[in-house]
Amino acid sequence: MLTRIEESRVALSQATDRRRKSQLGQFFTPTSVAQFMARLFVQNELGQCRLLDPGAGIGSLSAAFLERYVARDFGFSEVSVDAFEIDEKLHRDLIGNLGEYRRLCEAQGLQVESSVRGDDFVYTAVQSLGRFMFAEVLPEYSHAILNPPYRKIRSDSGYRTALRTVGIETVNMYSAFVALAVSLLDATHGQLVAIIPRSFCNGPYYRPFRDYILSRATLDHVHLFDSRDRAFKDDDVLQENVIIRLRRGVDQRNVTITTSSDDSFCDRVTHDWPFEQIVLPDDPERFIQVPTSSTGVSTGGKSADRYTLDQLDISVSTGPVVDFRLKDHLREAPEADTVPLLYPGHVKGWYVDWPLHEGKKPNAILCNGETRRWLYPNGHYCVVRRFSSKEERRRIVASVIAPDDFPGFQLVGLENHLNVFHGGRKGLPDALAHGLTVYLNSTVVDEEFRRFNGHTQVNATDLRRMKYPSRKALIGLGKWAMQRAQHSQNEIDEQIESL
Repeated sequence: MLTRIEESRVALSQATDRRRKSQLGQFFTPTSVAQFMARLFVQNELGQCRLLDPGAGIGSLSAAFLERYVARDFGFSEVSVDAFEIDEKLHRDLIGNLGEYRRLCEAQGLQVESSVRGDDFVYTAVQSLGRFMFAEVLPEYSHAILNPPYRKIRSDSGYRTALRTVGIETVNMYSAFVALAVSLLDATHGQLVAIIPRSFCNGPYYRPFRDYILSRATLDHVHLFDSRDRAFKDDDVLQENVIIRLRRGVDQRNVTITTSSDDSFCDRVTHDWPFEQIVLPDDPERFIQVPTSSTGVSTGGKSADRYTLDQLDISVSTGPVVDFRLKDHLREAPEADTVPLLYPGHVKGWYVDWPLHEGKKPNAILCNGETRRWLYPNGHYCVVRRFSSKEERRRIVASVIAPDDFPGFQLVGLENHLNVFHGGRKGLPDALAHGLTVYLNSTVVDEEFRRFNGHTQVNATDLRRMKYPSRKALIGLGKWAMQRAQHSQNEIDEQIESL
């Protein structure tokens, strides 16, 4: 039965226009992922199961759940399914698939009821939770399984307004679905399993969502895919996804972290972590950090020996030159009245390669009344590329900019795809700039960064929230680096361990 549903999923995915997928945020769940998600539900003493499947598609997730029910892997005497799907083109497949499972269950003496609903899940759930006049009151669900739509919610949209009436503030449809589903769960024993983008784990935009779910449920399980494009490979989805299990009515204890290279799950690795190492107690942003190895992350000493950038009197900012806004002032090569302009392509290894005569980007920017405020004094800086992927050897790639790179120039331009560490828009002491570069290029920093960053950007906010060794220790690292022509990864890591 699941094989037939998988064939339908692949055919629909190939036949559905990419633009329509984007409009609906609709990416169908592969059977292997659906089965893994269904297996994550914990057995309990419930006699009756009420399953919520919002954004049900063709029913792959409900089918995988019912497959486990048919195998008598649950102790339920009966199951009822509410499947919400706003795309009417999918209703025929969805109704047919749920009907097949109902007949299969009945043939084995198992009871299943299913309801396919074409109404908008967000508005229906909001009206139920808000007890709006004449609104249908949805039941308390014992289980929820979902692959919600991935689509941004505009700040002025009706969805945003409706969600706020029930205390949900969020920026994407997937987090709205999860928050609503959590609220619809039975508060004493409800369980939710969802596959969603990892972007909710960090960043200020998802802080209200993190607060919402962590105050109402426990985070029990997180599954990571080593490759970003494996969960929905048929749809060319490059967003990094995670599978999570949330439970209501139980105390927060350890969090199980599993990883696999792809959606076959054949090389799955499992580790348990204390919740306090997943959501750090002293983190006001409540970032959800996901370890990817069995050992803890050591980042240059105890927490008391590590400092914020503010404490170190160091700033980090996004490069201020936005090229498309200043395109009339850009020049392919240095000329009169210009200063150097650096893009990520100019940053090679530890140092700068400028100008690039074979590059596709400009090498200079005019220095005049319109551009001067976007330029930095020539000096020592540590710069970090803003974009990297989890498949790269290191997520953070840091380099040093030095005055000698640009002899004769008083100012330099730093393009928006670079982050720059500076001292109040001025250069840093040379040893400090080198020491920051050593530290940021270390393996322990890479591991720490991967714990909480699941997207392709290395934002200044991410770098600002990290903690660093003391200024004295960073200067010591810098002096070590300045005495060497080359810096192998092993040598860098040994220096960090020596802290």
